[in-house]
Amino acid sequence: GSWCPAPLCRGRALPRPPPGPACAVGSPLRWAASFSQPGPTESDPGEGQVFLSESCVKRLLEITEGSEFLRLQVEGGGCSGFQYKFSLDKVINPDDRQGQRGGARVVVDVDSLAFVKGSMVDFSQELIRSSFQVVSNPQAEKGCSCGTSFSVKF
Repeated sequence: GSWCPAPLCRGRALPRPPPGPACAVGSPLRWAASFSQPGPTESDPGEGQVFLSESCVKRLLEITEGSEFLRLQVEGGGCSGFQYKFSLDKVINPDDRQGQRGGARVVVDVDSLAFVKGSMVDFSQELIRSSFQVVSNPQAEKGCSCGTSFSVKF
């Protein structure tokens, strides 16, 4: 199995999400291409979508104020080649795609969206840590046990 360096994985290893219907909760969140991309991109099937779990929506509504939203980025690094980075933000950039469910907003830049389309964003609460996570990512080949790092299918 893959292991993580200490700074990335604080706390114990997280259990893998069960395969099948358990991962299919949440309604689809379509990324609107119309805000920042002129032209025929709206009907582009490659635009992708991301899902938000109930716990993600609930937690976002608790912690965001006013125009704040959750930003999901994919960066190089981590023990498997790429890692997910979550932050609260208020600024929408020209290459961002955004979607919402139940009043909670998530924004992903177009480069990162290529690595997470079809995934679900979840909020996991455990005894010693709580965090936003990307679960059941169809673009990822393998992830590390802490759920923050992954490698891409080629």
